[in-house]
Parts: sequence; C-alpha cells; structure tokens
Amino acid sequence: MNIGNHPQSTEKCSFLHKYLLILILLTFTCVFTSSCITLGKDFPASNLSAIKIKKTTKDEIRRLFGSPWLSGLQDGKLAWTYGNYDYSLFGKRKAKDLVVQFDKKGIVTTYTFSTTEHNE
Repeated sequence: MNIGNHPQSTEKCSFLHKYLLILILLTFTCVFTSSCITLGKDFPASNLSAIKIKKTTKDEIRRLFGSPWLSGLQDGKLAWTYGNYDYSLFGKRKAKDLVVQFDKKGIVTTYTFSTTEHNE
C-alpha cells in the first residue's frame, strides 16, 4: 500500500503546510509590530544635582549612577557614559545620556546630560 498517494496523507500534508505558513506569518507580524530596540541601561537622572565640578569623585558617581555603560577617553581624559536609548518603529523614541569626565585624580571636571524629554 502506498501511503504517499493516500487522500488522508495529502490532506494532512496540506494542513501542516497551511498551519506552518500561518505560524510564520503570525510570528513575522508580532516581531514587526513590536519592533523596539533598547540600548544601554537606565540611570537615575534625579541624581544630577549631586554632581559638583572639581568636588565629586569617581566613587561618588558610581554610587549615584551605578557602573557606567561605556568608559573611554574624551579629549585625553577618562570619561564615563551612562545612556538609555529606546527606539521603536511606531512609538515615541526616547533617549537620555550622561557623560562625566574626570581628571587624573578621579575628580569630575565636566559633565553633560542630554535627553529627548523636554518641554521646548
């Protein structure tokens, strides 16, 4: 008996192909409509007022904001970056970042805070 030519076998195969196609389309639709990318990690912007130029230390910055998302050199000086960036195909894009620069002793020399959340 040849099972491949059996009508029930053909119906099962057709059903599985349709089911698989629907599953792929639903997965693609879910991924496309919820397309959101988040980079960095959130940090408490409410602590910005505690930063004092030429007074605040690296240890204090770490206590206020946690470990930096990025660390590197800016104008030859150590700089820590805290950033949280949310991008979406259909929703509002949100971003905030804080860049803190230190002297050789580990004291804050400058800092910059930027955000997309403003009332201008």
